[in-house]
Amino acid sequence: MSSVQRPIAVTLGDPAGIGPEIIVKAFRNAAGEMAGCFVAGDVGTVRRAAHALAAPGMLALPVAAIEVPTEAVSVPPGCIPVLQAIEPPEGTIAVGEISAAAGRMAGDCVVWAARAALRGEIAAIVTAPLHKEALSAAGFSFPGHTELLQAEAAAHLGRPVADVPVRMMLANDELRTVLVSIHMSLRNAIEAVTFDGVLETLRIAHRALTAVLGRAPRIGVAGLNPHAGEGGLFGSEERDIIVPAISSARAEGIDADGPHAPDTIFMRARAKAPGAAGEFDVVIAMYHDQGLIPVKYLGVEKGVNVTLGLPLVRTSPDHGTAFDIAGTGQADASSLVEAVRMAKSLSGAVRGA
Repeated sequence: MSSVQRPIAVTLGDPAGIGPEIIVKAFRNAAGEMAGCFVAGDVGTVRRAAHALAAPGMLALPVAAIEVPTEAVSVPPGCIPVLQAIEPPEGTIAVGEISAAAGRMAGDCVVWAARAALRGEIAAIVTAPLHKEALSAAGFSFPGHTELLQAEAAAHLGRPVADVPVRMMLANDELRTVLVSIHMSLRNAIEAVTFDGVLETLRIAHRALTAVLGRAPRIGVAGLNPHAGEGGLFGSEERDIIVPAISSARAEGIDADGPHAPDTIFMRARAKAPGAAGEFDVVIAMYHDQGLIPVKYLGVEKGVNVTLGLPLVRTSPDHGTAFDIAGTGQADASSLVEAVRMAKSLSGAVRGA
């Protein structure tokens, strides 16, 4: 099967959150963008979401149960193709509540999709939001999608997890940022700013963005401390760790620049208008919130989370399970649609790399 024919799997997400709702809305409101996609999840859950979103007096968007991913392309227009990737739930999943049952469903969908992608059966994975607490309650030992997918990739490749380094990139039309560390306490994140960690992040970002842009990206590196340490007055990490890592990256031909003050570098990198690129194509942030706050401030409806470094393409919306509005019909599917667009683009870039 050629890679062009392979569909994209959209995982169910936590069924107690807005995942099923935004999936239905995406297929209903952006059918063209969702062409070539199917849901890896639970048929009954998606059908219930479709019925809940149907306008009074109108029929719900039909759900077509498929047996294998390739059947997604032959489903009639106006249907949501769903592959029963997990065991159906034994009881009702309460919307808006954390539960081990919901966490198990969400996690099992991701495992199924990861293994299908690693076998080459699907072109990419788009993951609807899961709830980390529910995932933990279900017995998964991973704090989120990224670490779970990293472990699956390592097992598939027969390598230790440490030998499959991954990084999170958050991107929208105006800004991209790649993180040195992901889901850990701030205290531990500071300790994670090491020479090897920063250099590996630069290498991963360089490889990934070169494939996407068709050229070497201009990489701006944020400092860890205020004013990027101000020559050691506010901390030594820039002088002792980040600068040497940048120098080593530049010696490898990577266009990296910095470290720059964290409170200004994102403004410098931001694209001011379509086609008007900023000073950098991507910013390397030293920890989770340093990088994610600027991108999310620009609008979560357009943000996409991309896992770099995996032997598969994975994207996701830039938001969580939103238990507070789950089941109300208020959730916005825009970020999920953007994640599908990005997955199609990245899987195309991988084929052409």
